[in-house]
Amino acid sequence: MDYVIEMNNIRKEFPGIVANDNITLQVKQGEIHALLGENGAGKSTLMNVLFGLYQPEKGEIKVRGEKVEITDPNVANDLGIGMVHQHFMLIDKFTVTENIILGNEPTKFGNIDLRKAEKDVAEISEMYGLQVDPRAKIEDISVGMQQRVEILKTLYRGAEILIFDEPTAVLTPQEINELMEIMKKLINEGKSIILITHKLKEILAVCDQCTVIRRGKGIGTVNVKETNQNELAAMMVGREISFAVEKTVAKPKDPVLKIENLVVRDARDVKAVNDLNLEIRAGEILGIAGVDGNGQTELIESIVGLQKSESGKITIDGKDITNLSPRKVTESGLGHIPQDRHKHGLVLDFSVGENILLQTYYRQPYSKNGVLFYPKMYEKAKELIEEYDVRTPSERTLARALSGGNQQKAIIAREVDRSPNLLIAAQPTRGLDVGAIEFIHKKLVEERDKGRAVLLISFELDEIRNVSDRIAVIYEGKIVAIVDPKDTTEQELGLLMAGGKQEKAGESN
Repeated sequence: MDYVIEMNNIRKEFPGIVANDNITLQVKQGEIHALLGENGAGKSTLMNVLFGLYQPEKGEIKVRGEKVEITDPNVANDLGIGMVHQHFMLIDKFTVTENIILGNEPTKFGNIDLRKAEKDVAEISEMYGLQVDPRAKIEDISVGMQQRVEILKTLYRGAEILIFDEPTAVLTPQEINELMEIMKKLINEGKSIILITHKLKEILAVCDQCTVIRRGKGIGTVNVKETNQNELAAMMVGREISFAVEKTVAKPKDPVLKIENLVVRDARDVKAVNDLNLEIRAGEILGIAGVDGNGQTELIESIVGLQKSESGKITIDGKDITNLSPRKVTESGLGHIPQDRHKHGLVLDFSVGENILLQTYYRQPYSKNGVLFYPKMYEKAKELIEEYDVRTPSERTLARALSGGNQQKAIIAREVDRSPNLLIAAQPTRGLDVGAIEFIHKKLVEERDKGRAVLLISFELDEIRNVSDRIAVIYEGKIVAIVDPKDTTEQELGLLMAGGKQEKAGESN
């Protein structure tokens, strides 16, 4: 059998953890091969070994049958291996072309020949159907476009084998579909793709083979045509997974959050939230459905105190919290799982334990007169790490060393443990595997059942429909409809999200 990539018995260790425990991966020419596993299973580590970012302790790598030593990414590039990283490696102030040619610039009379570069980039874009504006600055283009730039960067360097690391974690559903088409096109052009993911739907849609890793060990490789979602999920987490959210009918009580005539402007001074009204009651999960960019971010940030509102009123349990500071809002009974866990959820260079205590460190028994009691803090953090299954070598490990899913669990442990009257969960499962998603949904339902109000904002329509008791549709900064998930279809929701009118589902409040 001719394999384009063979990784045999790869072992990679970090202090206190074996990330890859004798894993074997064999990829055939011209296939899309999925690498599936939970957050922190060792998928990215294995691919970072293949790309030369890490050196393995043991094992061998063969490219097109030849044994190779990949000592750094330049060697990988020379072997025709390119990697599209989960967190894009782009320079915001540079143009698309400048980013693509960086380190590989064409020159003319000793100067960078930008005209030739732009022409080359336009040709490659055209060939692979990756339309981008070669002169646009990175900071001015969408996340989906930035990802195209990352793909073009690898193709410009002549990559024949492309590694995609969680490529759909930050994309909208439409951008995901576009990426799937791009991947099929690349295969038709003779490329081979390794897709790191934990999204089972995507594997079933585009992949040929799937290798599963669990807690650093190889579990097996299956032919995608001969498997199904349940089987892949069980291989990935080692047990049966329930895809349905188990919950009883909600018994809502008094209003907890009330928003009246709220107006919030965005960075361009446009009304992102435009005279919005909303009410959430104790004992219910209200989901907000909408296409990204319709005021969701500004709405959340104005509630939690990260952004000032121009007019209107926000109350929690009758107390006016409009334009209060984040701490004052938090102390009014609010918990916030932010949509950007790195920007607003964690201090990456603090330990996991310190991050888990970020909302309570200034109170007794964790501090007194400005002096922190670390033994007490770490004792509490240890309890929550265990309860929320945060997989970390220790509570003293830096937050940046954890996988995305475990970072998210640490944030959820911190916010849910205080049992706030209102819990805002913004994209709580973005980029997480099925096991972590199941756990987080269970926690949201538990909070609801304790009589808390939960506001869920998600771009995953399945999540909104499965978890919410009521769905509010946001369009151009206004709530345009409130529907019952039991009485509405994905198509109807999609129509409302695009600004269409409600036909069948009667508005309920």
